Amino acid sequence: MESFAGKTALITGGASGIGFAAAQAFAAAGADVAIADIDQQGGEIAASSLPNTHFFRADLTSEAETVAMFEAAAAALDKIDILVNNAGIQYIAPIEEFPPDQWRRIIDMMVTAPFLLTRAALPGMYLRKWGRIINIGSAHSLIASAYKSAYVTAKHGLLGLTRVTALEAAPHGVTCNCVCPSYVRTPLVDKQIAAQAKAHNIPEDEVVEKIMTAESPIHRLLEPQEIADAILYLCSPSASGITGSAFTIDCGWSAH
Repeated sequence: MESFAGKTALITGGASGIGFAAAQAFAAAGADVAIADIDQQGGEIAASSLPNTHFFRADLTSEAETVAMFEAAAAALDKIDILVNNAGIQYIAPIEEFPPDQWRRIIDMMVTAPFLLTRAALPGMYLRKWGRIINIGSAHSLIASAYKSAYVTAKHGLLGLTRVTALEAAPHGVTCNCVCPSYVRTPLVDKQIAAQAKAHNIPEDEVVEKIMTAESPIHRLLEPQEIADAILYLCSPSASGITGSAFTIDCGWSAH
């Protein structure tokens, strides 16, 4: 395992799923870690289970809370070397029924918050001539699915932010990549099943097979650890020449 001793990592949505798997991986590799999440209890439990890990509660749909969280995490860790923009939510409905407040909530959390955190992190990374920003996108950064207008728009936007960040940050020793997985076995995916069943008019027990994995040649859900391994690789010296990428781990979904 690559050592990240002396490095620090801030991970949003770190109380569970991909974020917690990434926190586990960085902590095991020797990094000091900050977990940010709106889930106070889950975040505290997650942080207490890992060495050298702190928890900061924040509602990432709020600009003030997002900026304050970054400042608190940077003060606790002394610096932010690695930023993992992972936090996400989902809402499933046809466009004509999609609530505008849910649209704004998803865009604020999944596009605006990563922009604000990237904006806050870059000056220190530039000063130290090293930094890694990992945006957790999706296969939906590359392709679309019905009934997910806000989510697909946000994930496409996150890939755009990734590419602009990569271009601006490259001269300063900073890389930025977007990890694009297909469906991962996480609480976010579990919570979608009922809504997917309703939207597609199928039983809940058929959603994974008929919707979530139907288009993937490798016919399964991904595990959070698989995404965490990719995140660590993209932060390692072996990946120093990779930036601006849509780093796809989608079981072949986007190969169609």
